Amino acid sequence: MKLRVTGAQIPVSNDDVDANLETLARAVDRAAADGADVLLTPEGSLSGYTHEFDAGAVAAGLSAVTAKAREAGVGLALGTCFYEDDGRCYNQVRLYDGGGKFLGFHAKILRCGSLGEAPAGEINDYAEAPLRCFRLNGITVGALICNDLWANPACTPMPDPHLTQQLSRMGARIVLHSVNGGRGSAHAPVSWQYHEANLMMRARASKLWIVTVDNAAPVDAKCSAPCGVLSPEGEWAIRTEPVGEQYFTHIIEIDQRTSAQTNEPGEPR
Repeated sequence: MKLRVTGAQIPVSNDDVDANLETLARAVDRAAADGADVLLTPEGSLSGYTHEFDAGAVAAGLSAVTAKAREAGVGLALGTCFYEDDGRCYNQVRLYDGGGKFLGFHAKILRCGSLGEAPAGEINDYAEAPLRCFRLNGITVGALICNDLWANPACTPMPDPHLTQQLSRMGARIVLHSVNGGRGSAHAPVSWQYHEANLMMRARASKLWIVTVDNAAPVDAKCSAPCGVLSPEGEWAIRTEPVGEQYFTHIIEIDQRTSAQTNEPGEPR
């Protein structure tokens, strides 16, 4: 089985939903031109990476971008913050198939926060939902958001739940990883090495394909993490230049005769 994935390393604004919509429209056009089955976008690519967004504008924007993708026949793994019907705000990857059917969402689990006794930050701003998998074009996929994957100990007081391994045991063959990382600090060079090493090690350890994209703003600065596709051997199948708006498209071939290395007999696939 095959899944053709387009990744969008695109700039994300935290205070201009209209600008984000224009950027997402370009990304959908690019994915459609490349014949993609699904387009992956960065964390908060519609709303901005913030819980303080205009919920009405984001809801209207979501209708617009999903309609455009549906007309183009492109599925979405859309990073956005969003208020659900339960009134809680989630930092999400929202999954849609090429016909526009909403498959559900992954909500960020390993949220960032300060390391004090009373952590401050997004750990208090976003609600959590259980980890789950999705069926996309007949393939079981999972989604993770930024620190969900690399569990940077400088960014969160929460313990590492090894979500890639959990997804592998649940039957996922591909993880769609939506990122909006910090950059420009004195820690950035070390963080880049940590992020890349984690992507490679977790792909290999869990025998997963990982597709990862980061926010490209500011467009003249290096991203916080590399973007592209890693194989289950932990090797880059394709990757972008780390600066500016970039796109990649890759066909992931899944061998249905083999399961992820971490699956135990009798566990769901």
